[in-house]
Amino acid sequence: MIGSLHELNNETSYDLGLFFELSPDLLCIAGYDGFFKKVNPALSKLLGYTPQELYSRPINDFVFEEDSEITAKNRRNIINGTVLLNFENRYVTKSGDIIWLSWTSIPVERSKLVYAIAKNITHKKRLDDDRNRLITTLTKINKELKQLNYTTSHDLRAPVNNLLVIFELLDQIKIQDQDTLEFIHMLRLSTGKLKDTLDKYVDALSQKEYLQVEVEELDMEVHFDKVLDSIKLLLVSSKAKVNRDFSELKRVKFNKSYLESIFLNLLTNSIKYAQPGCLPEITVSSRKLDGVEQLIFTDNGMGFDLEKVKDRIFGFQQKFHGHTDSKGIGLYLVYNHITSLGGQISIQSKVNEGSRFVISFKV
Repeated sequence: MIGSLHELNNETSYDLGLFFELSPDLLCIAGYDGFFKKVNPALSKLLGYTPQELYSRPINDFVFEEDSEITAKNRRNIINGTVLLNFENRYVTKSGDIIWLSWTSIPVERSKLVYAIAKNITHKKRLDDDRNRLITTLTKINKELKQLNYTTSHDLRAPVNNLLVIFELLDQIKIQDQDTLEFIHMLRLSTGKLKDTLDKYVDALSQKEYLQVEVEELDMEVHFDKVLDSIKLLLVSSKAKVNRDFSELKRVKFNKSYLESIFLNLLTNSIKYAQPGCLPEITVSSRKLDGVEQLIFTDNGMGFDLEKVKDRIFGFQQKFHGHTDSKGIGLYLVYNHITSLGGQISIQSKVNEGSRFVISFKV
């Protein structure tokens, strides 16, 4: 660009005036006195002023008031010999609109002139503003949801603790019926599991804003049995048959709460959406295929028409079977537990033929 300025001053045979007039970019020459000396049609058209109107007033008269001081400061730097690159400020058009310009300016000391080129970045700035507003809104919503989760988890602990106290106060010696004793035992286990879960939620929500999810090596059979114990009454009442085989892959590196949540949601979904007149049968196994650790979960339930549900299968609050207890949360949680730690989940399913979930853990 400096070479071009030398050619301009030496009055070469090139018609640089035509270049100046036809350029779609915003070109101008300004004096050290703070006035436009020459503007091209693109700049005049954008600002809505005639060249004569732009020449008649100081440049700062056209600058948005909040940017006037920083613009004047940068103009002083240019006069002192500093080349200005990608300086952004706002101008006010004749119609009152505010536009953003990005300037690159070079001073020429001997003529006391500044040669400048600008680009209109108003559209980019508006997109940035929209994005920032969206981020602010989402941050606010996330904060409110976090507070709701915290409050709900915290407040639910009181009645759960009361239930545990009631179990402790029960005079089981007077209860002779073994089935009743077993029933009370299962209720106590389930209530204890619920208390542990609520305590974990409260602890997690009480930690710093960006929670680091703990990953550790887990024995899948141990945590699967823990989940089975927590839903023992459901398994008995539904007469569900659960088969498991973790012999090929016994341990996996994952988050403990996430793994138990995956087991819990897939098990309860298989029972909840069992085919009418057909007892639930669930098979859970693990394997290592081509170096990838996988968990396979199969049931004989109602299944899905994958052509209809498509990508909604793991969506938030997506319901497909009209069950009165359905909230559309279970598969959403399973998907997010897996993908948030770098894994993948796929599904094969047909209506009234059951479903097969394949969970691939992060390599």
